[in-house]
Amino acid sequence: MMRQYELVERVQRYKPDVNEALLNKAYVYAMQKHGHQKRASGDPYFSHPLEVAAILTEMHMDEATIAVALLHDTIEDTTATRAEIDDLFGPEMGKLVEGLTKLKKLDLVSKKAEQAENLRKLLLAISEDVRVLLVKLADRLHNMRTLDHMPEAKRLRIAEETMDIYAPLAGRMGMQGMREELEEIAFRFINPEAHRAVTARLAEIFERNKGVLTDIEKALSALFEKHAINAGVKSRQKKPWSVFRKMEAKALSFEQLSDIFGFRVVVDTVEDCYRALGAIHTTWSMVPGRFKDYISTPKQNDYRSIHTTIVGPSRQRVELQIRTREMNKIAEYGVAAHSIYKDTGGKTNGAGHAISKETNAYAWLRRTIEQLAEGDNPEDFLENTKLELFQDQVFCFTPKGMLIALPRGATPIDFAYAVHTDVGDTCVGAKVNGRIMPLMTELKNGDEVEIIRSKAQVPPAAWESVVVTGKARAAIRRATKNAIRKQYSGLGARILERAFERAGKNFTKESLKPVLHRLARKDIEDVLASVGRGELASTDVMKAVFPDYKDERVTQAAPKQREEGWSKIRNAAGMLFQIPGRAARKDKDQPRDGAVPIRGVRGDLPVRFAPEGAVPGDRIVGIVQPGTGITIYPIQSPALQAFDDQPERWIDVRWDIDERTKERFPARVSVTAINAPGSLADIAQVVASNDANIHTLSMVRTAPDFTEMLIDLEVWDLKHLNRLLSQLKDNSSVSDARRVNG
Repeated sequence: MMRQYELVERVQRYKPDVNEALLNKAYVYAMQKHGHQKRASGDPYFSHPLEVAAILTEMHMDEATIAVALLHDTIEDTTATRAEIDDLFGPEMGKLVEGLTKLKKLDLVSKKAEQAENLRKLLLAISEDVRVLLVKLADRLHNMRTLDHMPEAKRLRIAEETMDIYAPLAGRMGMQGMREELEEIAFRFINPEAHRAVTARLAEIFERNKGVLTDIEKALSALFEKHAINAGVKSRQKKPWSVFRKMEAKALSFEQLSDIFGFRVVVDTVEDCYRALGAIHTTWSMVPGRFKDYISTPKQNDYRSIHTTIVGPSRQRVELQIRTREMNKIAEYGVAAHSIYKDTGGKTNGAGHAISKETNAYAWLRRTIEQLAEGDNPEDFLENTKLELFQDQVFCFTPKGMLIALPRGATPIDFAYAVHTDVGDTCVGAKVNGRIMPLMTELKNGDEVEIIRSKAQVPPAAWESVVVTGKARAAIRRATKNAIRKQYSGLGARILERAFERAGKNFTKESLKPVLHRLARKDIEDVLASVGRGELASTDVMKAVFPDYKDERVTQAAPKQREEGWSKIRNAAGMLFQIPGRAARKDKDQPRDGAVPIRGVRGDLPVRFAPEGAVPGDRIVGIVQPGTGITIYPIQSPALQAFDDQPERWIDVRWDIDERTKERFPARVSVTAINAPGSLADIAQVVASNDANIHTLSMVRTAPDFTEMLIDLEVWDLKHLNRLLSQLKDNSSVSDARRVNG
């Protein structure tokens, strides 16, 4: 176990003016508090916070962060309190330790909603002070290094959590070294057989190519010396998880991988990066399509480097990364390399420590936090955040030259939402490199994208399955919810207009404002949408606006219906809701005043049809279904008996077919066919020749001579359905055909 003076010496190597007193106090306090506690391995518990602190010294963190690492388990696992730590170490460190304590209690691998909510808390805590993330990741890394000592049942759960959340988060924060080690250990526990196979094969390949790697290093070093470039050259081998993931994603064998080995060239300045690149490309041939300049266009996590692949010495394909020493430090330590923890009096983040610049990693985190504020439900947030954590990137440009970084596989829709939510919501088309392209086009590095907009556009719900960014998915879901809410609001307004009219009152939206508190709704649109969804009865709204209002229908109509029986339901419904009975109105297609117009499922109301269907020409009634809108029944449907004593749910509706928008409607028929080969084909031929469509078909009952089929059809109207039934009856393969009502 590391001694007290050894920890101080580690920090002194990169920070000579270290506050020794703070480190000594934190070391002694944590050791005393953890006392004789033991870890699962049998080691003293204090060895864990000490190792976490040691990991942070490798990142050259300041003494305050090291002290927090020493203290991070004290509130959770000992008698220490927040007040005690505030008194001894100051409120800022107390806040950090308490924040880490809350995170320690999180069980990210749990039910999906809980996991998502806990991820929210993690990111929110990180957004307040990035040191929370650094200590948390170091804590997780040491726990992974000692995972062998955990009970077997917990190992896989912790490894999956690390692979799902912590490793990608480290990568997004630019901490590549941390990410690779977390992935490597997690891979060993998640898929031990694959890990053993890949590791053994990599060792074998390395042994076979050891001489070649040395020759390439020497050739590159000689080239840079010839051009007077001060450069360090070092070979590197892909990690087992990275190799395995690439083989799976691209269905490649080991022999097909060209980048198992690579070389890192580290120089002094940015100018030297491009001088080194020029020397390499003028000496050896570049492999087309294998050049990427992340210096001019850094990755979202602040990674900067030049990548190129050449056909190098001995005709070997050689992958090269060229970067400065500062870039190399950022590539390894990410946000930890950017943070300057001292009182500079300059620009600071929310925690009071200075930062060298507004980094891309911080920008990504800020955008993620903005999504939290936009109110996605926890499951959506978890899905969207994981999507963004895992994706590689492409870089595209607006027509004005603004750079937009997107996940690989992104579409122009993702691009539009990345520019601004309003641009995405009004997007109707896109030009990619000057050509009009489908909105599903996968964007590539360097594409220039121009979004074509229309104020009349509402983003289709189907876009959600096309886009890959969390921001686009969240915005599309919100727009879809708003559109549905608008539909319900419109339906609610019509229902209330009719209810007020029956009571001899004049309906205005403003009349609802004074009674919002009585209806427990925050605004007028909420009231209307609740009525439209069936969550709030129109009679309740009437009583709120007019306290002395009494609904005569509820007290008189239902008993009358029960007394007269179902045989008189048509007349009762017609009397109560102005639905035309056969005797009351011969012209069944004539519009009725006050009736809600129904166009079909494509109309502007949240409408669905009963299982037996309804077609234009039928007399119809609507039943409010809480949460789903209204269900349309033909007036002769026996299913309406279920709503006999709920007259407040009945809605007067009428057909209002838009001739410009052709739409088929559902109808259910029963066909008794002769049980002989070819009967089903004959029936299908009759349906097809009549321009109808079979939606579903089931065999209800089969006898030696006959088969009864239940067919859900889609037809234009009642005349179309009757013509089809007539032709089915005339067919030699059919014994009987009739419409099913309920």
